[in-house]
Amino acid sequence: MTRMELFDEKIPVFGETDERTLNQIRVCARSADKVALMPDNHLGYGVPIGGVVAYEDAISPTGVGYDIGCGNKAVRVDMNGAELRARISTIMDDVWSTISFGIGCKNDERVDHALFDDDAWKLKAIAPLKEMARNQLGTVGSGNHYVDLFTDELDQVWVGVHFGSRGLGHKTATYFLKQAGASDGMEVEPCVLPLSTALGTDYLEAMRLAGEYAYAGRDWVCARVASILGAPIVEEVHNHHNYAWREEHEGRALWVVRKGATPAFPGQRGFVGGTMGEQSVILEGVENEFARYSLYSTVHGAGRAMGRREATGVIDRKTGEVKRPGKVTQDMMRAWVDRAGIELRGAGLDESPDCYKRLDEVLAAVGDTIRILHRLTPVGVAMAGANEFDPYKD
Repeated sequence: MTRMELFDEKIPVFGETDERTLNQIRVCARSADKVALMPDNHLGYGVPIGGVVAYEDAISPTGVGYDIGCGNKAVRVDMNGAELRARISTIMDDVWSTISFGIGCKNDERVDHALFDDDAWKLKAIAPLKEMARNQLGTVGSGNHYVDLFTDELDQVWVGVHFGSRGLGHKTATYFLKQAGASDGMEVEPCVLPLSTALGTDYLEAMRLAGEYAYAGRDWVCARVASILGAPIVEEVHNHHNYAWREEHEGRALWVVRKGATPAFPGQRGFVGGTMGEQSVILEGVENEFARYSLYSTVHGAGRAMGRREATGVIDRKTGEVKRPGKVTQDMMRAWVDRAGIELRGAGLDESPDCYKRLDEVLAAVGDTIRILHRLTPVGVAMAGANEFDPYKD
């Protein structure tokens, strides 16, 4: 049963939210033509994570966020779970040593791609970023970005990844927000650029390129992990969840910005990750009475229930003094991982399953707007190490 409540007559909220996040989407609704809030919602920079904001003739860099084109890709490979489990320790060692995790890291393997011939690189905003982008293509970054190995209900092996456009997206967003004079901070008015301006149209071009870059990176990582497994890719599912699309809704053409929300038109498939210790899913959108309220969107993950500093505590970087203790301990995270039988590489306490909502509860809130096609059980998880500081914003 879908759980949706309509606030202020025009703000559909799926599942539960808190007052600060609700107020944030209310502020967004002042300048947007349509908004919606997915059940994996939480406070974000200017626009909540799980927020959908749509404009007729404008675009919001705040809504797309700093990690332009962040998204998920999952591929099924021609391999069975028994073979994966038998070699999982060696495989995860190879993944960890081959794929680059962490802030500002470069890929040890140079990746050539046709997107570097795109004319959009001539834009003032991104021309200086081209060489950095070349070096970072195919790197995963830190925070909640990952490479996971799963088995499905038929014991078939899947590779799942989550990351975006890396430094290219962050620096691009920073440039346009600064040029627009946007307010910095969490609970601020979102930046909205009219598409009648050069800044607005330039942003669209830069966003498009960053989105293609993010797709190319996820394609490369999935292919590289498949080669480590020694198994060809036989099926793939790929989606952005920090991006904007031109779509028609109820007869109106709108720019629909999804920040931590996955497109889910009828029949459109998506890969939605859970936590490191729980199942993820492959789902598809379904037409029903509630789908139009979400602008045919769904969740992008389980959604945080605890902030990063709340989980880890606050430590003085110079002295090592604990300013405020965290709520999650190494023993708590280890218990989750051991109970699930995960072969883990990297990850900090702020990525423990204790910090997240439960994915099944979140999915229950969107109800019949989606159907689950596959449930993916994690076998191996790789993320940036616990000591990685992540300056990139959502």
